[in-house]
Amino acid sequence: MLMLGGLGANTAIAADDALSAEVNTFIGTKDDGNTYPGASAPFGQIQVSPIGSHYSGWRYDDPKIRGFGHSFISGAGCWEQGGLVSVLPITGTIGAGGTLDTSNPKSFDHKLYGADYTHEGEVGQAGYYKVRLTSYGGITAEATARTHAAAERYTFEGDAKTGHVLINVGQAAERHSIIGSTINVVGDRVVEGKLVSKSFCGGQQYTTWYRIEFDRPFRAFGTWDGDGANPDARHAMEGEAKPNGAWVSFDLGKDRGVTAISAISHVDAEGARNNLRSDGMQGGKLLGFEAMRKQAQAAWQKELSSVRVRGGSADDRKVFYTALYHTLLQPLIGNDADGRYRGYDEQIHRADGWTYYEYFSLWDTYRSQNQWLALIRPQQSRDIARSLLAIDEQGGWLPRWGYANFDTNIMTGDPVTPFLVDLWRFGALQGREQAAYAALRKNAFGMPPLQSRHAGRSGNTNYLKEGFVQYDRAIPAKGMDLDTTHGGSATLEYALADCALSQMAGALGHVDDAAVLRRRGGNWHRVWDAQARDESGFTGFPRPRMEGGGWYSPPRGEYSPRSQHGFHEGTAWQYQWLAQQDVDGLVEAMQGKDKALQRLDLFFAYDDLLADPQQGARKHWVVGPYSYYNQYRYNPNNEPDLHAPWMYTLIGAPWKTATVLRAAQHLFTNAPNGVTGNDDLGTMSAWYLFSSIGLYPAVPGTGQFLLNPPRFEQVELDLGNGKTLRIEAPGTDANRVQYVENVRYDDKSQPQVWVDWKRLEEGGTLRFDLTTTPPEQGWGTRAEALPSSPCSTRGTMP
Repeated sequence: MLMLGGLGANTAIAADDALSAEVNTFIGTKDDGNTYPGASAPFGQIQVSPIGSHYSGWRYDDPKIRGFGHSFISGAGCWEQGGLVSVLPITGTIGAGGTLDTSNPKSFDHKLYGADYTHEGEVGQAGYYKVRLTSYGGITAEATARTHAAAERYTFEGDAKTGHVLINVGQAAERHSIIGSTINVVGDRVVEGKLVSKSFCGGQQYTTWYRIEFDRPFRAFGTWDGDGANPDARHAMEGEAKPNGAWVSFDLGKDRGVTAISAISHVDAEGARNNLRSDGMQGGKLLGFEAMRKQAQAAWQKELSSVRVRGGSADDRKVFYTALYHTLLQPLIGNDADGRYRGYDEQIHRADGWTYYEYFSLWDTYRSQNQWLALIRPQQSRDIARSLLAIDEQGGWLPRWGYANFDTNIMTGDPVTPFLVDLWRFGALQGREQAAYAALRKNAFGMPPLQSRHAGRSGNTNYLKEGFVQYDRAIPAKGMDLDTTHGGSATLEYALADCALSQMAGALGHVDDAAVLRRRGGNWHRVWDAQARDESGFTGFPRPRMEGGGWYSPPRGEYSPRSQHGFHEGTAWQYQWLAQQDVDGLVEAMQGKDKALQRLDLFFAYDDLLADPQQGARKHWVVGPYSYYNQYRYNPNNEPDLHAPWMYTLIGAPWKTATVLRAAQHLFTNAPNGVTGNDDLGTMSAWYLFSSIGLYPAVPGTGQFLLNPPRFEQVELDLGNGKTLRIEAPGTDANRVQYVENVRYDDKSQPQVWVDWKRLEEGGTLRFDLTTTPPEQGWGTRAEALPSSPCSTRGTMP
């Protein structure tokens, strides 16, 4: 059982409390939240966590722990590295027909030798993980991690005189493929080597070097390969999907614990060694496990204490601080301790005086996690922006889904543009504005050459000519997701990106570009079929267009807006709201404000949410993280309509946003299934944080944060610039729906439904007065209270 812990219902969490224990790393480890429960530092390069049978590496109800892996990303929706180096402690006799039959190569398959375990007594905190293996006489496994090195401690129970540790580099997650691997036993305390593996969704291959150093000498060792065990051997090398690994054995006396310090590198073997020396040693000696844990949890204490909440239940705060934790795991620090990193040109570069980051799930993170980091971690955001520009400089193009040192080309649209434009708006590109604009312009007005590993805007040929990306179901030629495979949604994504970029272009003096891009921000009209009719009676929906301009029609029957054809992980019902840059034009296309609000009401099952805010979302919205298709309801599990609750606010009905958000927040719980769908490198967690504190960045490029009722009575955010933002909502109650009656910023009335970034970054006090009566003619309902659409097409489109 998980121990919920926490503080009293009305107790503030002070900066000197152990906030690492307020994090429950098991949240999101079930029902395809795809988070991992193990240990990591903030943005850490290495992670230690269990490996099971689930494609992401681990799932809370996996039947066995196959090993403890050393490389994970949190919440991804596709199979990825899943741990890479798999380490498992065991007892028994090796080489004499005991636990492992060394005459049978299959004995070294971690699907067979994996350990049973118990959740009883299991601990998952920020920077620390503990679990008891019930196989092999009982073994307690613990893990902690600093930025460049991690530590594991294995404590053997029972009376076994010898303990073994298996290091498996030939296997990783369920669907992962190891192209090749080497392992070397060095001296009497070290195992190191490298492995080449396929990346996210089986894409490009990349190399990881690793080093593991133990705190006591081996009594014996050996390796295994495709032919079986090799006692006393120090080296093994194998090819794709072949068994490969080593075992090391220790005498167990009164001290029955074995500690291993590990490090990885994407640069070279010396990088892994140096990372271990940097964060895993002191004075030439290995740090003890407790010393590592103390430093790891102190790092998390510093990170987590920069956001302080008052009010809510113990579970509320567990959910909140775990969401904060998840947003601070990615992107991963990509440079080694000496500053070296492997660039997109396959060359070695050095980050001097700054930090290079890698693993960018941009299609997800541009919608919430990027802005969250910009708000509370401006220095990291500056380095993230600089990292993306380095990718462009070294690889020739900006990435879509940057993994290690190459672009996977996973997902569609042009997510890097709103991502970087928002960072420009938040000041993270200061001194690099024109260089960033040049890279973004190249991306928006061109396409990568055929020999490039980047897909870029792969639908730009037709988009630049006709204003839409044609729908073409042919097999993609590069990567998994060419934009023509999802022409309808890609057009909407391009238009949103164009509008964001137009604002940057205008501010930097590129007047002609700004005008062109602003017009292109209205290209969502190009895939809006005013005659498309849904069975609910609403008319006018996005619809894919074929090459030549004709509307897509299914082979049999009429086109349905509930069809997924031409839309990436969604339907026209979900994607119709992805025109928030042009709310004026969208409302006009939907036959006016009243009709638009009625459509939103059906989309959210609004009346049912009012009747049952705690269970309404689970009953009426899209359920299951991959239930994208043939749907007409809100999908809280997926990115394209994450901003949709705030469309009510942008149209002038903010009290309805409040109802939807309160219902949605009930989907986030202090339990393994407490994340709605894939967390996607902190995206869903950032969405929850923003909705909980009363702010949301719904329109890319504007720097505007829309306001909604906070979930906590008080939240304080240290903004990283010496300023603090305090958000107050006296009397807020997470168990019922409340609405904004009035807002004041530093005791001045705030009638607008948004606050600009420039105002927020100065800190101050934002106070919400709440009511239980829907103010249908009150705060935020007048036209002058609403932001203008940056790319409005009102009255200009047919």
